[in-house]
Amino acid sequence: MSGKGIYPGTFDPVTNGHMDIIKRSLRVVDQLVVAVAGSPGKGPMFSLDERVALVEAELATLPADLAARVEVKPFDTLLMHFALEQGAGVIMRGLRAVSDFEYEFQMAGMNARLNGQVETVFLMASEKVQFISSRFVKEIGRLGGDISQFVSPQVKTILDLRFEEERNGGRQLG
Repeated sequence: MSGKGIYPGTFDPVTNGHMDIIKRSLRVVDQLVVAVAGSPGKGPMFSLDERVALVEAELATLPADLAARVEVKPFDTLLMHFALEQGAGVIMRGLRAVSDFEYEFQMAGMNARLNGQVETVFLMASEKVQFISSRFVKEIGRLGGDISQFVSPQVKTILDLRFEEERNGGRQLG
């Protein structure tokens, strides 16, 4: 398979699991758009612009040949509309557990009804990252747990600062 793919998500924040799927997606597609969803209904910790910047910073750590094949774009439309705008023929999705599969299977079915020309490709999460979720990373970090094995050092630093701001009633530090 080749062509352009889209890896959508909220990336709030981007984790080592996300990066694993990004790298492995580049084995399947020539170009990858990491599509950062607005998702205001999920009440993200980071703004859309902050999440885009976090993903871009993580992509900058990839080898140059891989980084050149990935771009980050925010979106707030139907995924299938975004896929058409981007000229993508594949949606890349990571699966961590059976519970992910049920939701993703339903979503893939709905997306196929909306646009049968776009395929959904599921990648099983690598065993070393399959338990990581952004929600758990935030919960562990908020409660003072060590999140260094789940996110990059740069994401951990930003999360630690955000948790400190939360503990100080939203006042920015510095």
